[in-house]
Amino acid sequence: MNIILWLQAVILGFVQGITEFLPISSTAHLILFSDLLGWKSVWHKTALDAMQFGSVIAVFGYFWQDIRQIVQGAWQAWQQRNWQREEWKLLVGITVGTIPALAAGLLLKWAKVELDRPQIIATMAIAMAILLGLAEKWGSRKRTYQDIGILDGFLVGCGQMIALLPGASRSGSTLTTALFLGLERQTAARFSFLLGIPTLTIATLVQAKDVFDEGTLFIPLVIATLSSMVFSYLAIAWLLRFLQRHSTWVFIWYRIGLGTALWGAIALGSLRT
Repeated sequence: MNIILWLQAVILGFVQGITEFLPISSTAHLILFSDLLGWKSVWHKTALDAMQFGSVIAVFGYFWQDIRQIVQGAWQAWQQRNWQREEWKLLVGITVGTIPALAAGLLLKWAKVELDRPQIIATMAIAMAILLGLAEKWGSRKRTYQDIGILDGFLVGCGQMIALLPGASRSGSTLTTALFLGLERQTAARFSFLLGIPTLTIATLVQAKDVFDEGTLFIPLVIATLSSMVFSYLAIAWLLRFLQRHSTWVFIWYRIGLGTALWGAIALGSLRT
């Protein structure tokens, strides 16, 4: 039984790691995998959220130099009262961009709103595909990392609120917003990852505390976390290289296919609604 549970942990960690930073929604894939494979009774929603801790470690590790540079530069800007310094604008932009999603998430948690339904996942998979496609078509993709300002952080943070709906994707919603704002594809992805760090970290820690106290899931969750950490790191590195030369259309068509397949499964009664 333990070996089976550990194998499930590796598989779900792989799914979490690969899908967290690609614009295809990790929450949707984890919910669907656990449901379709009959693992939902063990791997409940809170446990699935907790394994995101591996993705948190991965994004911190990958962007550690960026994070250190931003913090050090922002501290120097504070000392010099240089509010136009790039690092200061980035830090303030990330800070104000974190507020909308956290506030909306707390509101949903307080209201005890249940959103993890196949219909919502299927709808958001297609809706975000359309929005990402429009961002690809209309975004100028001329602005670089040095052009990012505080307003960009706030607006991308507002876009991050969409990710509270399963199937939308945190990276997908922030990447889409950043492209609409005219950022280059790789710059948009890099900024969306950095801006998502506080929200992902806080949300994961809130969910992880209670789950890691469960004795039966402690070791499997550690395995799932390690698995998600490795594959999250690989996914970040791959996506940033991919966007240097390619568009996001492969993800757009994938999302449309996923949403269409889900609606078909719902219509046939293969997915519980």
